[in-house]
Amino acid sequence: MNSILAEVKERLGKPYEDFEFLLECLKEVLIENGEETIANEIPFINKYPFENGVQMSDKHIQMYSLVFQLVNMAEVNGAVQHRRAVENEQEFSSVSGLFANNIKNLLDAGVTEEVILDKMPQMQIEPVLTAHPTEAKRATVLDHHRDLYLLLVSLENKMYSDKELMNIRHNIKLTLYRLWKTGEIYMEKPDLSSELRNIIHYLVNVFPEVIPVLDRRLIQAWKACGLSKQNLLDHHSFPKISFGNWVGGDRDGHPLVTDSVTAETLQMLRLNAFVVIRRKLTALVKQLSFACEMHECNPELKTRIEEIVVELGDLGTEALERNKGEVFRQFTNLILAKLPVDTQRGHATQLSEHQGSYRFAYQMLEDLDLLKKSLLTYGAKAIAFDDVNITIRNVQTFGFHLAKLDIRQNSAFHDKAIEQLLQAAQFEETNFSEWSEKKRLDFLNKELKSNRPFTHQSAELGENATAVLSCYRVVESHVSKYGGEGIGSFIVSMTRSVSDLLAVYLLAREAGLTKQIPEGLICEIPVVPLLETIEDLENGPEILEGFLNHDFTKRSLEHFRKVRNYKNLRQQVMVGYSDSNKDGGIIASQWNLYKAQFKLSEIGEKQGVKITFFHGKGGSISRGSGPTHYFIKALPYQAIQGNVRLTEQGETIAQKYENKVNAEYNLELLVANSLSKTILDERSERVYHPLADVLDHLAKQSKEHYEALTHHNGFIQFFRQATPIDAIETSKIGSRPAKRTGANSLDDLRAIPWVFSWSQSRYHMTSWYGVGTSLNNLKRSNPEDYKKFKEATKKDSFIRYVLTNVDTSLAATDESIIMAYAQLVEDDHVKKEFLELFLSELQLTRELLLDLLGEEIEVRRVNHHYSNHLRAPLMVHLHEKQIDLLKHWRQEKANGENVDELQRELMLTINAIASAMRNTG
Repeated sequence: MNSILAEVKERLGKPYEDFEFLLECLKEVLIENGEETIANEIPFINKYPFENGVQMSDKHIQMYSLVFQLVNMAEVNGAVQHRRAVENEQEFSSVSGLFANNIKNLLDAGVTEEVILDKMPQMQIEPVLTAHPTEAKRATVLDHHRDLYLLLVSLENKMYSDKELMNIRHNIKLTLYRLWKTGEIYMEKPDLSSELRNIIHYLVNVFPEVIPVLDRRLIQAWKACGLSKQNLLDHHSFPKISFGNWVGGDRDGHPLVTDSVTAETLQMLRLNAFVVIRRKLTALVKQLSFACEMHECNPELKTRIEEIVVELGDLGTEALERNKGEVFRQFTNLILAKLPVDTQRGHATQLSEHQGSYRFAYQMLEDLDLLKKSLLTYGAKAIAFDDVNITIRNVQTFGFHLAKLDIRQNSAFHDKAIEQLLQAAQFEETNFSEWSEKKRLDFLNKELKSNRPFTHQSAELGENATAVLSCYRVVESHVSKYGGEGIGSFIVSMTRSVSDLLAVYLLAREAGLTKQIPEGLICEIPVVPLLETIEDLENGPEILEGFLNHDFTKRSLEHFRKVRNYKNLRQQVMVGYSDSNKDGGIIASQWNLYKAQFKLSEIGEKQGVKITFFHGKGGSISRGSGPTHYFIKALPYQAIQGNVRLTEQGETIAQKYENKVNAEYNLELLVANSLSKTILDERSERVYHPLADVLDHLAKQSKEHYEALTHHNGFIQFFRQATPIDAIETSKIGSRPAKRTGANSLDDLRAIPWVFSWSQSRYHMTSWYGVGTSLNNLKRSNPEDYKKFKEATKKDSFIRYVLTNVDTSLAATDESIIMAYAQLVEDDHVKKEFLELFLSELQLTRELLLDLLGEEIEVRRVNHHYSNHLRAPLMVHLHEKQIDLLKHWRQEKANGENVDELQRELMLTINAIASAMRNTG
């Protein structure tokens, strides 16, 4: 095993030298703390411990998990340092996908500086943080990771003396020991409040520090491309960044998300927005230490200071008394005093509106803009365009709401809620869910002409109606008090028809979220379809057209355009990567997503409505993951029209945003490529994919082959025995149940544990099954089309993106481990039959990918290959241990024995394998 690390170090260099350094530090600190035995069994730097019949213990599992985490960290740091070196040693635009690279490409394509300047502030980029049960590591473990990463990065600094480097090494050892002694797995299922705290950590401590770095990199890229920095600053042409959140709002199959949870979430987000703002304002007070008396500043600032003092009363007088003779500081103190929070020991502790306090973020932005203009008049241009801009951008990004809370619920749940309302209102027919679409639409159209509710607030309603309306009333209360900035959308899971969307308008009416305007009723919260299955994606264009044509929708979209100052009408559409993949496999999923987005944006274009796609992506290949810049380039025409939302789920949040340098890189990829795609699409004509017929054929054939597997007799038995799905279902990883309704069926199982379980047992079938057969059939039946497809792999963004992701998944798939897990299947016939199906399709897919891509993965993707090569030997023993534990756990559970200890050990292996694979579900 030592030789494997030596081989990888020789081939890939420094990241693996750092990895070895971390292992040596771990060994030292374990020995120093009396754990010499396990210290001498750390892989790669000691003799392999399992060659002489030594059994793998809990400590070994924990050790391997930590080793994988350390190699992941070393690789992330290696990528960061590589990008820095490229930018230093080559042109700034040399790193693919970043600002300088994209701006240079736009200029080379004939796009003018004026066009880019005009387009940038129209961009709206919104990552939406979620807490699906894919993060297997506890929050406290992630905290230690952050500390360790910063210490590792500090070693890159060449200015430290030998003694200082020794101190850094000492601190690295302490942090490693803390990680070693911290329990990695959740012993209790995390509650929603702990999930929210984790999300808020990123929104308060990471992103506010990253946005200024992002802006400075844009300025640097702008200058590096020979453009005017002053033009950029004068126009304040920075892309708009905002954030969304699902924790506390997503109630699809999550009974714990109650109205009180949603209310508390909105309050927590608002309070923490002020925490972020106070930090920036407090820093600004320190920075504005200019000797300038009140009478020396411009008249507008003096007048506004006098107004604020009157607005705040004694609080204003007290704030003005500080920093006399430094008027800019005095004004910033007054802005601080207008924040609607109580503070103790300098920290915002609770919301507290008082005389003269701000209610809306735009009020503060007006004061900050005045401060900026006053400083420009004073002559402090550098400070106005930097320090004050940072604060302005902070408020523009986070507002008084920190992140927009989406409210998601299933269409079937809404149907039941309406049935219960009809029952309470004593309608003759109440079986709404069973009505034909025409009957539903006739009923909804009639009802939506009136603003009268079915019932009153104190009426006793059924469970579904109570749940929906109590949540909507929380939203109504928040919106009526603070405006709609803190609410994202009402998202309808499993949207199957226009009536599924209009039903939300009816429910919103019941909760007071509709408003009468001269033209008729409007809804005060946007309603968004979520198209998840392949069938829903196929029907999506027809659903959207009917929805956009509805008078209620037209009025509501025009209302949002006016109040939100949009240039165009906008409609958001969410597309699901997880269920479409679970439904039909990767090619059918990806191609149907492509087709749907092309057709949906075409309908929007005809209706004069810009479609904002909300991409419901996950952390694994099967659920839409892949390099951000390649993902955006692979999207169809007008899939990004200056606006993009996408989910960041589970462990993906930590992987992309755990450290600030990597966080900025991932945000820059998202912003820069969205900008480039938007501008280039606007300069070209609408063109469908040139190989659409071929892709239709491949998608149809791969889906048929995939469905033949998942519908084959005995499949559920094989799946539930040959993977650790049952252990994952009983794990304590996230607050959400693994199943939507509790039924023991494939349809009811969420996509996350579905992918997670295949990943753990190294099948990864969700991202390659059906690909080989469909490609092979094309090659045999239509060699000309196959030849065109093969040529397209070199230049077509969509085809290359999909095949690269399939290729990545194949590299993680292991036949020998697949066969080992299959031995858990009790029925020999079922075991043999499905093993043959999996292994033959795997072999065929590998052959076809090699033919299309031309080189083995070790040649094409050296880093990826050697990273997997390093991990492989350790993983074999983890899988062996997990298989053995599964066998005993299932036996003892069937016998009614206590399985808590076995369950804990199983979760240790699941966590360790997830660390090795770098994703879960």
